[in-house]
Amino acid sequence: MTNKEKEVIKLRLPAEWEPQDAVLLAWPHELTDWEYMLDEVRACYVNIAKAIVKHARLIVVAPDCSDAKAALSDVADGEVEFIEIDTNDTWARDFGAILTVDGDGEIIVNDFKFNGWGLKFAANLDNLVTRKMWEKGVWPGRYNNCLGFVLEGGSIESDGQGTLQTTSECLMSPNRNGDLSKEEIEQRLRETLGAERVMWLDHGALAGDDTDSHIDTLARLAPEDTILYVGCDDQEDIHYEELKKMEEQVLALRRENGMPYNCIALPLPDAIYDEDGERLPATYANFLILNDAVLVPIYGQKRKDELALQMMKIVFPNHEIVGIDCNALIKQHGSLHCVTMQFHSIHNA
Repeated sequence: MTNKEKEVIKLRLPAEWEPQDAVLLAWPHELTDWEYMLDEVRACYVNIAKAIVKHARLIVVAPDCSDAKAALSDVADGEVEFIEIDTNDTWARDFGAILTVDGDGEIIVNDFKFNGWGLKFAANLDNLVTRKMWEKGVWPGRYNNCLGFVLEGGSIESDGQGTLQTTSECLMSPNRNGDLSKEEIEQRLRETLGAERVMWLDHGALAGDDTDSHIDTLARLAPEDTILYVGCDDQEDIHYEELKKMEEQVLALRRENGMPYNCIALPLPDAIYDEDGERLPATYANFLILNDAVLVPIYGQKRKDELALQMMKIVFPNHEIVGIDCNALIKQHGSLHCVTMQFHSIHNA
């Protein structure tokens, strides 16, 4: 085994449910796509922020933090760190740093390229956020320039033990890393994230999704070798065939020891449409795991919201399950996990 191979194996990307130090939010402002509905989306962000600070330190970035400071004025001093950095938009999951830990326990601040989900939207400012946060001393770890490889946080799931889950629709997108084969992409994931194996899903898509099937909208890894995935039993729903094919793949996945995963189907929210009649990508899979809580997006659909929350309680019996109305977020085609990025505790990572 070469020294390079040994170095790769030492790297580890913690699972989301491991102890966390902080969570990042990029605050909505007048120069984002939220401009036409700022009051509505700010209210949603306040709810998310206040839920986060009960369980982890909150980091807020914005070109001007005065609005965020005013909105969170009743949050105790020291629980929120405000950092002024220019941003295009607010999808922190996809431009935020991805932290790994090496064999010596050192945190590595991986700065991957964010190109607006395959050149769909401007991302010149968002792509600089991780570097600027590191320069401001947010993390004491080592900066790792990965800007030659496009990778969004919402496109990967980790079990913390060397297994990554992703989708071929996203990582194989021609406008992301079109010059790389699947094998070459897996090699990049080994080198930067310590991936020992990669589980690819080739099916699954939500109408209105701009991300090319991010895994965090479709199928999530959870403790005790569990996968929570979006199910669909309504044959009249436009998602039925694609989600059934994805379900077949999920059920066929095997753990490293060859045993099947504990697979649990989340309900698919009833169809929600925008003012132009376009279906929006509502999903319960876009939840955020915190130290002692799970924040779950809900959509004002009593029966399905309650069912999703109950299922989360079964999977996370020792966590507080908190529903957050995310109808505002899906108007810009994302949800709760998409606007957050967790950073794991250095001494526990």
